[in-house]
Amino acid sequence: MGHAGMAAAAVRHLRGRPVEAHPRPELRCVREDERAPVDQGEFRRVLGTFATGVTVITAPAGADEDAPAGFACQSFTSLSLDPPLVAFMVGRTSTTWPRIARAGVFCVNVLSAGQAGLCRAFAVSGADKFAGVAHDPAPTTGSPRLTGAAAWIDCTIHAVHTGGDHLIVVGRVNALGAPASGGAPLLFHRGRFL
Repeated sequence: MGHAGMAAAAVRHLRGRPVEAHPRPELRCVREDERAPVDQGEFRRVLGTFATGVTVITAPAGADEDAPAGFACQSFTSLSLDPPLVAFMVGRTSTTWPRIARAGVFCVNVLSAGQAGLCRAFAVSGADKFAGVAHDPAPTTGSPRLTGAAAWIDCTIHAVHTGGDHLIVVGRVNALGAPASGGAPLLFHRGRFL
């Protein structure tokens, strides 16, 4: 039995059984006198051993804005097939996120192996990130699709959840694509591009 068959069997088994609601955990801020359970430097070092793909999240310019919005993001993942959902995480202090939130839409641009420079350009705060960057509008939302990206995913914001010092943004996929040539993706591992 494959994964899909096992999942279907689990759903059949659980269907009709009463679901017990678990109590919600207490939500509170960490006080000044409380120490984090792990050192932040060690947290970064250990989690840096997990290689990630690199994306640029973009959104169209708002009515009172001259340029589209965008930022480099390595915390991106697929979430659901039905409905088609993806997710990315963004720091609460991001100055680009409010512009994307106001737009209500975004495009995930999965960067190709040769686009490390483009990633660095979109990682800078306050600069004109789209200066000299070739792009066209994604078909549904009009968010910028970056030329040369390995893939693009055109989304509408579906939900936003809190996650510590980050926000978890869930997007409903409206359209997507990848060139047939299927070039290698840009990877990030232990603080370096691969």
